[in-house]
Amino acid sequence: MATLTILPSGKTIDVGEGTTILAALLSAGEPIPHKCDGNAKCGSCHIYVQEGRKGVSKIAREENERLDSIVGVGSKSRLACQAKVLGTENIKVELLGFGSGL
Repeated sequence: MATLTILPSGKTIDVGEGTTILAALLSAGEPIPHKCDGNAKCGSCHIYVQEGRKGVSKIAREENERLDSIVGVGSKSRLACQAKVLGTENIKVELLGFGSGL
């Protein structure tokens, strides 16, 4: 179990191992776009993992390819639908204030 802190709201939730960040955000009632239902096809759930990146699964090829096609991607960028909580450390994510998908 890990604690997920959501910026800019500051809300914190407990998230079980293996849960995607998208599923955790939706279950917490956080508004986050997800046009492709979590299939790494659209990039609309682009977030920044500000802290605890070692507590999130590694980037797979499909996610990396989608991130390469999105404007505003940086070293902290992840797709919430693909990033799974490992339960090894607490995580802080920042929701972006604009639709970053294609």
